[in-house]
Amino acid sequence: MHEENNLIEKVATAINGEYSAIHCYAKLINMATTEKEKERITEIRNDEIRHFNTFCAIYTLLTNHQPQPHVTGSCPDQYVNGLEFAFEDEQHTVDFYLDVADEAKDPFIKERFRNAAADEQNHAVWFLSFLQKHMR
Repeated sequence: MHEENNLIEKVATAINGEYSAIHCYAKLINMATTEKEKERITEIRNDEIRHFNTFCAIYTLLTNHQPQPHVTGSCPDQYVNGLEFAFEDEQHTVDFYLDVADEAKDPFIKERFRNAAADEQNHAVWFLSFLQKHMR
């Protein structure tokens, strides 16, 4: 039972993280300086929406309740700071999702968190490339 409660807590944390990223990336899209960056951040945001929906479904499956997501942390108001924030958050999230995948017993949950971790790593690379471009 403790193991399942731990998993439920981690899924709730993932939901809040995705919910926060969705809101932050909407802000970054509005601040982006090129169409290419706007398009890529929009694609990243769409991935986050997909992860959010998947994790909400897992949470509902585990608890028979809908999650009550909320924004955690604050997204910076300057674009370059926002890119740095997003890069660091994505990197942290990769590790967190891989830990959840390792701990999960259910193959479906394991696979969803592994796939999300791969997406997050890809997002981190994009944010880093934008960050490097703006730091020149």
